[in-house]
Amino acid sequence: MTGTNQSSVSEFLLLGLSRQPQQQQLLFLLFLTMYLATVLGNLLIVLAISMDPCLHTPMYFFLRNLSFVDMCFSSTTVPKVLANHVLGTQAISFSGCLTQMYFVFLLVDMDNFLLAVMAYDRFVAICHPLHYTAKMTHQLCALLVTGSWIVANLNSLLHTLLMARLSFCADNAIPHFFCDVTPLLKLSCSDTQLNQLMILTEGALIMVTPFVCILPSYIHITCAVLRVPSTKGRWNAFSTCGSHLAVVGLFYGTIIAVYFNPSSSRSAEKDTMATVLYTVVTPMLNPFIYSLRNRDLKGALRRVVSRRTFSV
Repeated sequence: MTGTNQSSVSEFLLLGLSRQPQQQQLLFLLFLTMYLATVLGNLLIVLAISMDPCLHTPMYFFLRNLSFVDMCFSSTTVPKVLANHVLGTQAISFSGCLTQMYFVFLLVDMDNFLLAVMAYDRFVAICHPLHYTAKMTHQLCALLVTGSWIVANLNSLLHTLLMARLSFCADNAIPHFFCDVTPLLKLSCSDTQLNQLMILTEGALIMVTPFVCILPSYIHITCAVLRVPSTKGRWNAFSTCGSHLAVVGLFYGTIIAVYFNPSSSRSAEKDTMATVLYTVVTPMLNPFIYSLRNRDLKGALRRVVSRRTFSV
């Protein structure tokens, strides 16, 4: 095969999570509910942080960006699932599939980078509180987010271009609800060694490096908190990090389960269910995790909701 795209496949079929009509109806309602909750919850956080001057701090700046990314992340996959169910089709065009894969890569990377940046922000706030304002400047925060977008775009573009060069000759059925890289590689009739090599090297580096940065941040945070003399002080310090740790655990746990398990221990069904967790469930849960134990954010959310209520 040559390196150019010789695909005879003009579209793929997204088989979804189930082929049984009864389950498909239930899954449609479940996905619709989760998607509406994701968009509403993350949109409220973006509005609350944007409209409340008291929340114009680095921590909430990063949280606003995370909420925006999560809202886009869920919108990359779930609306296509819902539209296919309503239209009674499973088709997605070849270009549409590559576009969806590009944005999935992009937004997963952004989630990954933002979680690392937020861990660093908490590290500076707890371990170096007197220098927090001097270190976490507006310029640095903007630079961290902008750099994350640039690196994420380059990484996503690389994997999408590598996928575009492959040939897909016969089978076009994807046992998934969106165009993920692993099932696409299995369908290709080209040599996919370069794609797999880049996933295991560059792709793994992109995913692992932020996680490796998060670990020492929380080791230092834990040591600093344990030195706080009062129990109340330790609890207050840990409570500011508990939400972030919960999101980190959910996000990386499902990523590792899907992409870094030995292929012999994996099945398409298990991969799909684990993928649902980090593409649909995690973006939905993030607003609740971050707002439930944050009084400032809950107050801002109440003010946003009351303004909308009275304006109507």
